[in-house]
Amino acid sequence: MNRISVIYVLILTIASAAIFAVIHTGANLPASEGFSSHVASAAHAAPPATQSAGEAMVANLEEHFKNPLSQLFLQLVVIIAASRLVGKLFTLMGQPSVVGEMAAGILLGPSLFGYLTPDLFHIVFPADSLGTIKLLSQVGVCLFMFSVGMDLNVGHVRNKAHTAVVVSHASIVFPYLLGVVLAYFLYTSMAAEGATFMAFALFMGISMSITAFPVLARILQERGMTKTFLGSTAITCAAVDDVTAWSILAFVVAIARSTSITGSALNLLLIAGFIGIMVLVIRPSLPRLLGEKRLQAEDPSKGVMATVLCIVVAASLCTEVIGIHALFGAFLAGAIMPHAHGFRHKLNVRIENFSSVLLLPLFFAFTGLRTQIGLLNDWSGWLLCLLIIAVASLGKLGGTALTARLTGMGWRDSLQLGAS
Repeated sequence: MNRISVIYVLILTIASAAIFAVIHTGANLPASEGFSSHVASAAHAAPPATQSAGEAMVANLEEHFKNPLSQLFLQLVVIIAASRLVGKLFTLMGQPSVVGEMAAGILLGPSLFGYLTPDLFHIVFPADSLGTIKLLSQVGVCLFMFSVGMDLNVGHVRNKAHTAVVVSHASIVFPYLLGVVLAYFLYTSMAAEGATFMAFALFMGISMSITAFPVLARILQERGMTKTFLGSTAITCAAVDDVTAWSILAFVVAIARSTSITGSALNLLLIAGFIGIMVLVIRPSLPRLLGEKRLQAEDPSKGVMATVLCIVVAASLCTEVIGIHALFGAFLAGAIMPHAHGFRHKLNVRIENFSSVLLLPLFFAFTGLRTQIGLLNDWSGWLLCLLIIAVASLGKLGGTALTARLTGMGWRDSLQLGAS
């Protein structure tokens, strides 16, 4: 033991002496011309030499706290903790935790936190940092939708494909019609200056008919319904709804901006081509690409995980570039994953918990952070808000339930499908 101690002391002594000697000798070297400006800049930015140790420590902590990474970690702690707490409270009240997560975002946003303590709000959520939260939340929701796609029971979808298409399109047409009718009465008082009635009416229609795909998927997953007939039908309808509604939105934007409608129409071919490649080419090729032994392995290897994540990211990239949200590509990537040897379950164990606990709350909280309830500052504003919600609910619930009933589903399932 004494011998080891002597060696340890000798190593430290010799190394320290050598470092000191090199620094002492190098101090006499002529200053580098290219480095002099940086030295001057650093000297100018350095804190005054008269600072006490405590002041220097505080200044150092403040500088590190303003670092973007430190701000992101603070935001993650605040959002995750608030989302879990409020989500648990809503669960105890019989509501889905995702509703609580969105409520947590509203509480953390300008509607409450920013209203009560604006200075602290801008410290925790400075405006220039929200872009990072948004990007992380989009990654989280894509991973979550990939997990939902793997839970999808393709057999239910295959047997009721015609029902899914008819019901999903009816859930667009009915609320779209009601939105256009409502726009007729709101155009004069609510439309932006210079907006045409056609653009305003089409926008109102699409805003009424689009489905909150991630919210629906999260609720069905919490209720354990993703693998049931009703859950699979609801998820499929939402997916078809999402693709159709985003395609319609592309036409609406083209009309509003007076750009090429033909270009938007060509996007439909790209969408059909993408779905065809994923289902007819990628899906049957995956078992061979991954290998039978890898599919049988109890734990997916790093190579398998890398391959799967590349497929998810590539699919998300394709749909984002085409003009549909990236989450649809991730969902479709999950739906084409191999079933053999419980491969989907093995992937879900590793992906779902990470996305649901860390990243997904950011998506729902970010929605609340952008919500300013204070903008509705009079009775007329609140009444108009309630009217729009009522019209949207009537169109979605009524149109979906009625169409589902006409396709042969019972009233109970039809109403549940409409409510979803």
